[in-house]
Amino acid sequence: MSRKLDQSRTLYARCQGSLAGGASSSYKPGYPFPIFWERGDGARLYDVDGNEYLDYTLSAGPTLLGHSPAPVIDAVKAQLERGLLFPGVHTGELELSELLCQIIPCADLVHFANSGSEANHIALRLARAYTGREKVIKFEGLYHSWFDDLFYSVTPALERAGPDEMPNTLPQTRGQAANAADNVLVLPWNNLQAVAQAVARHRDEVAAVITVPVWYFRAVEPREGYLEGLRDICTQNGIVLIFDEVVSGFRTALGGAQAYYGVTPDLSTFAKGIAAGLALACLAGRQELMSMISRGEVLHPGTYNGNPLAIAAANAAITELMKDDGASYARLFQMSERLMSGCRESAARWGVPVSVQGLGPGFSVLFTERGHLWDYRDLVRYHNAELATGFTLTLAERGVLCSSAAWFVSTAHTDEDIELTLVAIDEAMKEMRD
Repeated sequence: MSRKLDQSRTLYARCQGSLAGGASSSYKPGYPFPIFWERGDGARLYDVDGNEYLDYTLSAGPTLLGHSPAPVIDAVKAQLERGLLFPGVHTGELELSELLCQIIPCADLVHFANSGSEANHIALRLARAYTGREKVIKFEGLYHSWFDDLFYSVTPALERAGPDEMPNTLPQTRGQAANAADNVLVLPWNNLQAVAQAVARHRDEVAAVITVPVWYFRAVEPREGYLEGLRDICTQNGIVLIFDEVVSGFRTALGGAQAYYGVTPDLSTFAKGIAAGLALACLAGRQELMSMISRGEVLHPGTYNGNPLAIAAANAAITELMKDDGASYARLFQMSERLMSGCRESAARWGVPVSVQGLGPGFSVLFTERGHLWDYRDLVRYHNAELATGFTLTLAERGVLCSSAAWFVSTAHTDEDIELTLVAIDEAMKEMRD
């Protein structure tokens, strides 16, 4: 990169001497190495070298209200004065749980956790307890958790992945328990026939189907009728349908993608976006499943469940999103559509083949001559990931921070920000052509 990143480079080298990998997550982005951030304000981030960026990563999605939104900061400050942690339930939990049961279609009851991985793990435990079955169907390319029971076939190499219609179940990392794979069936996403065939083969073994309702990290939407078909298959076979709304929740609509598409799962998980950047997750679901937690049949102990600071942030964030009957969503969709259409126009002007696809305030720029892409293998076969990385780096040099996987728009972005970004996109597309 041509931008000065001397301090980030020095700090990263130093950090590797004390922090494994030099970052606290295996998926921290690098441009070309992890940038060290100084502060965030609204739609902008500032690094330790003094560089300013318009941010479309939103820290992988959570900062839907932008960085350091005043109502959330004020709520957290007020909670700091009242206490950091309590040895039981507090009024914030009551307020938030009532609010979520009001706005999430599947939520007869909710239960709080600390991360999306954790919430999905609890959802599987409930599904297995409820059905008395062990197996779970997940879909190739989709990430739900780094825990052993779901961390399979997220980015499999195609030479090892098996047939298109019946993928192999491949561990994502060394150290996963080998026998955990016995209870995981991996299928292609957006393919109802494959689901129906797998359920027919394992009818009395499948406890749950877990899926994202819209795949935001590649901005792949469900085919027409796909979610409805999953709902029907699960209902007919006594299988628990779980929507992982960790990314789509509070982004697609106030009630999540399930509200947007009108398809109600049995259980649903939320995390990114619920607390404007603080660590909080939620499991929501039907009474008959969630009551197993109420009765103590399914346990989820945790010292930090219902963390008061995160709960305060969530109450403030959701209250902001609910203002004026959720008017902020119309604006989020409008800004995102402006970015998507402008990106298509620039690509066409400079002769760069792309598919700009997505839903609402989340989209991807896929470098492909194929047109719309629908699943993981489409992405591997037809999307030029090297060009996408180059596009991302070119934009970062122009002060626009995005991920090669997904762009996210926040309520803090302005029309002026969008126009500045479109200028940078046009320059980057010209460079891609050259």
